[in-house]
Amino acid sequence: MSPMRPGVGAFQACRAAAVATMSDNRARGKRRAGRPPAGAREGEKVKDYPQLSIRVPVELKARLNALSAVTGLSQWRVIVEAIECLRHGLSPTDRQLVDGLSERITRTAS
Repeated sequence: MSPMRPGVGAFQACRAAAVATMSDNRARGKRRAGRPPAGAREGEKVKDYPQLSIRVPVELKARLNALSAVTGLSQWRVIVEAIECLRHGLSPTDRQLVDGLSERITRTAS
């Protein structure tokens, strides 16, 4: 059996936690006209998020499409979950380092 990369095995274990961090944007009660906002948190719109453009092998793009279709999640949510699960699988020291760096980058981008 080949050794797993750090954090990869944690993906399935933390999927429920990652989904719980994203708000459920389904309408409760009376539905409003139009498409509801699809951001990760209440009131946020995906169109206001920064864009990310990456090149991936054909097989990975096909896998992302399949994951999106099977789970019913948008592709950006699948990627967000994967990143959160990878972060969750890190050692506490590495997780603190990642959190500190991302906070610093977020502050300078604002």
